[in-house]
Amino acid sequence: MIDNTKKIYLTVKDYTVSGETFGLYRDEKMDMLITFPKPNANDLHRYYESDAYISHTDGKGSLVEMLYQFVKKFALKKKINIINNLHPAKGKLLDIGAGTGDFLAIAKSNGWDITGIEPSEKAKEIATKKGVSFAHSIEALEDNSFDVITMWHVLEHVPNVEKQIKELKRLLKPEGTIIIAVPNFRSFDAKYYRRFWAGFDVPRHLWHFSKKAIKQLFLKEKMKVEKILPMKFDAFYVSLLSEKYKTGYMNFFKAIYIGLKSNYKAKKRFQYSSLIYVIKNAKNANKHTSSTIEEENEVIVAENQNIA
Repeated sequence: MIDNTKKIYLTVKDYTVSGETFGLYRDEKMDMLITFPKPNANDLHRYYESDAYISHTDGKGSLVEMLYQFVKKFALKKKINIINNLHPAKGKLLDIGAGTGDFLAIAKSNGWDITGIEPSEKAKEIATKKGVSFAHSIEALEDNSFDVITMWHVLEHVPNVEKQIKELKRLLKPEGTIIIAVPNFRSFDAKYYRRFWAGFDVPRHLWHFSKKAIKQLFLKEKMKVEKILPMKFDAFYVSLLSEKYKTGYMNFFKAIYIGLKSNYKAKKRFQYSSLIYVIKNAKNANKHTSSTIEEENEVIVAENQNIA
């Protein structure tokens, strides 16, 4: 079980929608942060109902929206390359938190048999026009039915992260792959901006992960992180938003400087602003210990210097 009884680590404001303040508790054993209080299921939706929450739109009206769409274009190319390289034969792909469907639309054009899960009706309406099909619910999907399951900046949003990982395990084929992308609160930009760091995005982000946390959560379900990849563009976009939260305006030069510095510092221990985890079933995962998890970090980093 995740322990949310620890002392408060940081107090953070919701700069996007409500202006409310939330605490971040640290689970030291898991090395992760937990948003508190966590909005109840009936109340959570209101924190997404804003034009400022741009991942549910294709808007390009504001400068932030244009930058988001610009970064998304490069990110989509990398995402497709990752899944195509991992599974050249293609197959069945499930994207949980599919948003406006750009990733699934491109995957479909690349020969994948696509299915999406997305709670936002507004986002689904946009995605459907791109030829994306959605499942009614994740519970309705059959066991062992997907070659690849992706969650691009979604795991941090789910109300029950351990239950979600059990569902991923259930849906994945024995030789399949799970790909998770999440912000990294251990990055330099997170430490620099502290309570202003846009990667916290409370209360939409309920969980805040480190590499150790992701590894331990999946090891509980006998799954293993095989590769870790950086999302270098995130450092710049997140720093730009963080500058706005901190100073009230977008300081491009400062954001670029912090983004570059974050990516440079990340090289040593692979602590980029956001990280992509490639995860597979591991028959011997129950033999791993928390100490082994930390020892594997250097191996995984060394193995992935030339990936994608």
